[in-house]
Amino acid sequence: MNATLTQIAENKNKIALRGGILLSILVVCLFPEEQTRITSRVALSSAYVSVSTFVAFTLALFYALEHLLKMDTDHLLGKYPRWHIPIAAFMGALPGCGGAIIVMTQYVSGRLGFGSMVAVLTSTMGDAAFLLIAREPKTALLVYVISLSVGIVTGYIVEKIHGRNFLRKEQQTKKEFMAHTEMPNVLNFLQYPWALLMLPGFALGLANAFQIDSDLWFGSFSVYEPTLWIGFYGALLSVVMWAFNPNSGPSIVNLSGKMIETNGWKIHLERVVIDTNFVTVWVVMAFLIFELLLLWSGLDLKTVFEVWQPIIPLMAVLIGFIPGCGPQILVTTFYLNGLVPLSAQIGNAISNDGDALFPAIALAPKTAILATLYTAVPALLVAYGYYFLME
Repeated sequence: MNATLTQIAENKNKIALRGGILLSILVVCLFPEEQTRITSRVALSSAYVSVSTFVAFTLALFYALEHLLKMDTDHLLGKYPRWHIPIAAFMGALPGCGGAIIVMTQYVSGRLGFGSMVAVLTSTMGDAAFLLIAREPKTALLVYVISLSVGIVTGYIVEKIHGRNFLRKEQQTKKEFMAHTEMPNVLNFLQYPWALLMLPGFALGLANAFQIDSDLWFGSFSVYEPTLWIGFYGALLSVVMWAFNPNSGPSIVNLSGKMIETNGWKIHLERVVIDTNFVTVWVVMAFLIFELLLLWSGLDLKTVFEVWQPIIPLMAVLIGFIPGCGPQILVTTFYLNGLVPLSAQIGNAISNDGDALFPAIALAPKTAILATLYTAVPALLVAYGYYFLME
């Protein structure tokens, strides 16, 4: 009974916080000053068309393959013990944080060593990977290869120094922690309009990626900027659904390290909706902060960052220590807009742990903190190596 009441109170607090974020977004979108209003709507539309649609497509593909191939992480790790560190690094390098969370649970349950934990935190880029893939796929591939390689090398070095069982105390993982629960009934009916809006949204995203004016597809209606409004309302719908749903993702795993039980394709749609909305909110916030900062400050941020360029990679690495994906998406947004160099993006990608750091701290705080500090060493070496040699 007490546990139920506590869960209800936590859900209310989450919804209150998210409601505040939703209200803030609505305020800037309806702001009396016209330029602020226009800038905010464009930022939401760009976030949806340029990123959210690709996130939804990627997750739908991943979850479909997961379902069809019957992926079993326990079996994979048990079958290839010599490949634990490369497997962990690969799981971390997957877009999003689901793969990294799986590795966290396997470490705590005794199946993986400390080197694997360092490897996964080093290779993880979190949800910022979706943004980079959507906007600059070639750069995303480069960052992916660098992060994966550095993760594997760092994992082997750390495990050679400390041994496989360094700091580990096996414990029973809590299956209910971050476990998947059904979307509240009040939001169930919104999943299908969401999916119907996402289908043309993905086509608009492809057009945007290939620099095609998709408004021309609408003939005489092109004067009304249909792409802008489809993107705006798509983003707004995603934020609304996220704000009133206490289960915000990631839904891919629980802390038993097992894939969630599935119940047909309906549950896959729900998972795609939940996780896409989660990423969308952070991307929307990053786009709004960036665009409104430019508008309200009147500063030439590119000139400002150029003055501080030698320490920007260091700043990006330090930002990577902040748990969660929001700050990392902001760094990626700055890179994509030409404000920070690629070396800063690489350093942040190596040092940041995304949302995977939350369950790691909850289950093994000392190990998690030490492991994430270890990632600073290769992050600084690679970032500044790239800065001095390539930029």
